[in-house]
Amino acid sequence: MKNVKRLLYVLGVVALLLGGYGFYSRLFIGERDVNYGSYVTWGLWVAMYLFFAGIASGSYMVATLDHLFEVPLFKGMGKYALWAALVTLPAALISIGMDLGHMERIWKVYLQPNFNSLLAQMVWGYTIFGIVILATLVLATRQKERPTLSMKILMSVGFAVAIFISGGVGALLGVNASRAVWHVGLLPAQFPIFSLATGVALMLIIVCFFGTMRDETRLRLQRVLGVGVIVLLLVKTYILWADFSMSLYSGVPQNVEAINQVLYGDYWWSFWILQIVLGTIVPIIVLLMPNWSKNRWLVGLIGVLVLVGFAAARANIVFPALSIPELAGLAEAFSGPHLNFDYFPSLMEWSVTVGVVGLSTLAFLIGLDRLPFLKNSPSEVTQ
Repeated sequence: MKNVKRLLYVLGVVALLLGGYGFYSRLFIGERDVNYGSYVTWGLWVAMYLFFAGIASGSYMVATLDHLFEVPLFKGMGKYALWAALVTLPAALISIGMDLGHMERIWKVYLQPNFNSLLAQMVWGYTIFGIVILATLVLATRQKERPTLSMKILMSVGFAVAIFISGGVGALLGVNASRAVWHVGLLPAQFPIFSLATGVALMLIIVCFFGTMRDETRLRLQRVLGVGVIVLLLVKTYILWADFSMSLYSGVPQNVEAINQVLYGDYWWSFWILQIVLGTIVPIIVLLMPNWSKNRWLVGLIGVLVLVGFAAARANIVFPALSIPELAGLAEAFSGPHLNFDYFPSLMEWSVTVGVVGLSTLAFLIGLDRLPFLKNSPSEVTQ
């Protein structure tokens, strides 16, 4: 699969170059060229923050199968999941950092924290999580046969923190009582499941495109991960149905308007095409076909589609809820730049996101090629 790696290197470099415009504009000009504003206060960068943070925590959860629970089939795969977590967590923080009006004030959260604030808890949670990922990865490089007691203790702490930060992201939305469609108990419960699903999908991509283990072992891994993807997609679909049906049945106007915006409004294509068809139905159908695991290219692409579907799912949680006026007539009362409810990411916002994707992709690939404990690709799995 050397051709895949070369292609990803090229795409990563191109994405990073395309992101140069967005990074420059945001850092040196400010938020002039964004399409969110006083009404739609969160945009693409917040959605991508949710997405990348989910991959980071989900990848760490997958790593516990090797370094904590000692599942034989996953032996040797944990360090690749940890590396994936380490490169996607900064991608999440860069994305949300770009959304901050005064990025230079981040020090206040550390030196003058208000731990009653959920945001402060999340910042400290991400900081602790990043340190735990790095420490776990260092221990993983020194691991011989079985995980040591110190490794298991650290993995247990990291596992708890991964669940906390992924559930905390859901709580961060859910505590917004003014947004009725978010103010439900399902969000903190469903986000860890979403995170695990993205972690499993990413591991499926890694095994298919970068795995050099024996075909028999690779096929077994692909089948197990494929079944995991199917189960998690079905769980996600059930949660989605429960969320939407309760919102519609409740008859709360803001809930109903937000769900209708997802299903039939400006964001219908993101929901039906990206999230449901490409991100859910197609992967389930392919992964249920006979002998699907023998086609590495196909299975790897299915993993990519699942990630695209979950990225769209994050956007479909954020955008429609903010596109509904909190007060009747608000959209007509004031007009001007950044005073509208019809949000679609600007070119600058897309540029930053593409650049972040390119940066994280290149970081992962460089790690595979340059770091001694990763450069041989995933091949240490128990035969």
